[in-house]
Amino acid sequence: MSSLDISHKGVPAVADVSDRMGCTLALSDAVSRLRYVSEARAEVLTRLGITRVRDLLLAAPHRYVDFSNKVAIAHADVGTTATVVGVVDKIVSKRPRPRMSVVELSVMDDTGVIIATFFKQPWVAEQVHEGDVLALSGKITFAYGFKQIKAPFYEVLASAGEQSDYSRILPVHHVSEGLSVAWMRRIISAALADRGNVYDYLPARFVASRGLMSFARALREIHFPSNLSSAAAARIRFAYDELFCLQLALQTRKRLTLRDIAPCTHVVTGMHVRALQAALPFSLTHEQQMAVEEIFADMAAPQVMNRLLLGDVGTGKTAVAAMALAAVADSGTQAAMMAPTSVLARQYADKLGPLLDAAHIGWTLIVGSTPAIQREQATHALAAGDISVVFGTTALLSQDVVFNKLSLVIIDEQHRFGVEQRSALRKKGIGADLLSMTATPIPRTLALSVYGDMELSRIAHRPVQGAGVQTQVLAYQNLDLAYGAIREAHEAGHQAYVVCPLIDETDDGADMADDTPQADSAVPRLHSAQAVYEELSCSILHNMRIALLTGRMSAQEKDQVMSDFRAGAIDVLVSTTVIEVGVDVPNATVLLVHDSERFGLATLHQLRGRVGRGKYSGSVFFSTHAKKGTVARRRLSALEATTDGYELSQMDLRLRHEGEVLGFRQSGGVTLRYVDLAQDEELAAHAQQDARDILATDSDLTAHPTLALEVRDRFGAYFEEVEGS
Repeated sequence: MSSLDISHKGVPAVADVSDRMGCTLALSDAVSRLRYVSEARAEVLTRLGITRVRDLLLAAPHRYVDFSNKVAIAHADVGTTATVVGVVDKIVSKRPRPRMSVVELSVMDDTGVIIATFFKQPWVAEQVHEGDVLALSGKITFAYGFKQIKAPFYEVLASAGEQSDYSRILPVHHVSEGLSVAWMRRIISAALADRGNVYDYLPARFVASRGLMSFARALREIHFPSNLSSAAAARIRFAYDELFCLQLALQTRKRLTLRDIAPCTHVVTGMHVRALQAALPFSLTHEQQMAVEEIFADMAAPQVMNRLLLGDVGTGKTAVAAMALAAVADSGTQAAMMAPTSVLARQYADKLGPLLDAAHIGWTLIVGSTPAIQREQATHALAAGDISVVFGTTALLSQDVVFNKLSLVIIDEQHRFGVEQRSALRKKGIGADLLSMTATPIPRTLALSVYGDMELSRIAHRPVQGAGVQTQVLAYQNLDLAYGAIREAHEAGHQAYVVCPLIDETDDGADMADDTPQADSAVPRLHSAQAVYEELSCSILHNMRIALLTGRMSAQEKDQVMSDFRAGAIDVLVSTTVIEVGVDVPNATVLLVHDSERFGLATLHQLRGRVGRGKYSGSVFFSTHAKKGTVARRRLSALEATTDGYELSQMDLRLRHEGEVLGFRQSGGVTLRYVDLAQDEELAAHAQQDARDILATDSDLTAHPTLALEVRDRFGAYFEEVEGS
């Protein structure tokens, strides 16, 4: 035997090392080089987003059929989903009407007979033959004296006369026209046999400490599991890989973005901080104080701050931000606080302005509607360094807004701004700290995943609970309940909001804030604010003072309407979601949202926060066309069950298990195929910690080249913008 073939204990043979290296390098090969992949099949795989061998091996099945856990036909309970195996006794093809084909298979085992019915699948009669051993998986029903299984998943386990061992778990992969599930399975099986003996790019210490499968074993178990527990363990391995690589990408991008930037080390114990805290009309809660301390620690550190402050509606994020603004004044520098709407920017100025005045901190406001003379005075004072704080909207991004020394940027509802807008404001101050704030309820798993380059502070509880709200989901035939509540509120001297998804009849809804279901032609047209305003003014609420507020109005018009509403000169405000964020009118006690199924839960939860904020309780009505039992209706019912935003986000995850949560859109092209946001919170925390540990000693992953390649392959888009700058 050649010495090359001898393996010493614990040391792989050279031939084995060479084979594994070859398989690892072959992951980048075109999928067309694999066995069974013809030119036509390669085209189908390309449509599925599979162009390389690694793409194929990482294309996990979307479900499994457990033929090892089959039941006898006689023991398959009606109403349950079961897997049965039997011999095809009879095949009947029918055409009950034009363009409708039905294939019925009579399948029998030693205990009984079941009828499998396939609609509009005439090819089943050609693929299955009498005498074949067939596995069926689906919901069991009963009709015409026989157990039935309609549109089941099926697999021919053995042709007539053949023997078959069908105690196995069968994967079901995503496929497309021109490539069957069976052929996809065959191609992947061959790929694993030929190219599956690959090296693990994950450092061995993490594989061991987190109890993970090896990469090569996980590839086999995800596609052809020995049991369902092994399939679950393989998913966990790949979910960890996604989270770990994402964390490495985000944290590396942060380092690249801040390279060669000298941070501003703020003074956080100065007289302005003490004066502002004394000016607050309340004491900070423990959670607020903790958030302030975390922010101050970042601002005083010799690194640039990149922090996200999470807090539900009414948790007091504004007070925490005010403390950061005071620290900027003590440091002799400047801060900019950008809000998504002029209404909210002006509200911040109204609320925080007096506190800043009491702490002797100069401030100004710049929005689109700011008069030219006032704007010129404000920009001159900013450029000269005479003002410490500016509140504003995207008007702050204008070229005429120049800072003397911008050291802190605060962005409220930061997901409402584009990446370029956030970056443009921050670039106006070299080394400026960033504090982002959001009231959008974001589950911790998602926050760790998408904001891995940011430190997180969370305020979970409201310092002042307010009178609270009662939420009710209404079918449209019960809409009179909502209008009755508006009349009662008006008689008691209170005000109301009516929110619509569209501005007017020409609006197609393309600008709606959240990802929403596609319109159904069977559902009546969505309500527009203009039409509802006209209807209410002329009929239902004709004796009340009604006003209209939409995003198409000029900034001056919007500001005037909101000013009148706050002053009590308007009884009912008909609007779009322009009132979603931050609008504070304690006298408003009723909110009606039309077509509520068309909004994300985040928007609905934010809208609900417009009432019940003070001493008056609020009534919220979400009208909907969604039928009971649908996912849309269950999501709306979650709003009836709780007013806790974080709990809502968790409930929405359990309902949908998607990357888009509560109307929150993942940014930066994040695609997590294996991660289950509802159950992988601990895994996400482990991945973040492990990424920090490895980058602490190997900041550019030069000691881990295969891992660096994996990170760039998965999330290379994160580096393009910083490397190109």
